[in-house]
Amino acid sequence: MKELDVLLSDVLSGHRLSPDEALMLMQTRDRDVWKITAAADQLRLRKVGDVITWVKNQNVNVTNLCVNSCGFCGFSKKPGEEGVYLFNKEDIQKKVAGAKERGVTEICTVSGLHPDFDAGSYIDIISWIHEAAPEIHIHASNPMEVAYGAAKSRISTRDLLCRMKEAGLGSLCGTAAEILVDRVREIICPQKVNSDEWERIIREAHALGIPTTATIMYGHCESEADRIEHLRRIREIQDDTRGFTEFVPLSFIHMNTPLYRKGIARAGATGREDVLMVAVARLFFDNLDHIQVSWVKTGIKMAQMGLLSGGDDLGGTMYEESISKGAGAVNTDYLDPEEMRRVAEDLGRTLCQRSTLYQRA
Repeated sequence: MKELDVLLSDVLSGHRLSPDEALMLMQTRDRDVWKITAAADQLRLRKVGDVITWVKNQNVNVTNLCVNSCGFCGFSKKPGEEGVYLFNKEDIQKKVAGAKERGVTEICTVSGLHPDFDAGSYIDIISWIHEAAPEIHIHASNPMEVAYGAAKSRISTRDLLCRMKEAGLGSLCGTAAEILVDRVREIICPQKVNSDEWERIIREAHALGIPTTATIMYGHCESEADRIEHLRRIREIQDDTRGFTEFVPLSFIHMNTPLYRKGIARAGATGREDVLMVAVARLFFDNLDHIQVSWVKTGIKMAQMGLLSGGDDLGGTMYEESISKGAGAVNTDYLDPEEMRRVAEDLGRTLCQRSTLYQRA
């Protein structure tokens, strides 16, 4: 398609994709998909070179008890259900000790919204981790948890973010974004903060010097236009703050989720959609260097295809993962760096360990 060839050439020459142009790319369904992924991979090479990065990290999901009932979640539990847990200080610090022994450089915490949690709960969790391992970067919470903790303690979200930073927070997770279109959020997560509130808290974090990731969760009941609107909002925030460290597309894991079981959502994204999400994000985000591919969500083979489509980061080792597993994903607990190396070398690229903030080891 000549129009596509011209557009991709223009982007490689510095043209900033409009949302309408990005939508056209996202809707491509024939062999032109490979033209888009090739252009994205070329742009990736120019921006970050041939290095594929990874971080040695561990998840600590403190509790699976949650007041919300998100339709895409197979992880959360209600009081009285089998399998409910809540880790105390001793439990958390024991996990941190194990992380130290493994040489982990990042601990990530995102959990259910426990009915008894308030601002102090989130501050305590960060303090306990920081006390046990001050050298480990704490990548914790998200705008939903910040809004929830602040509301429970009747303080501002800015105040809570300040206290979390003082306790040892290194960066904030950009999860709970899902799709930043309220019509879709009303279907998939009506109890969560709306799009404007998510954006406001992210901007507050950036203004306080707290970097964040940016995510999207796609492949359920959103449209391609909704995905592009999400990307537009992320790009606009990054224009203003430069606070996002990376963009992480998260492909919907459908099997054990209420949305899918009720027939509201489809059975996740296709492989075409997975590679186009990475490729279009690379072409659209002229202000963001790093695009992570999620082996937890797509599996290692599709993650490798993402690395051929503009992705440059493999995420982390994980060591412990509960949320995707709860939704029905398999093989989510650990990815050996030697397997990462095999994947990178198979593409003729170099694997390099990084920090949370993309400083190379």
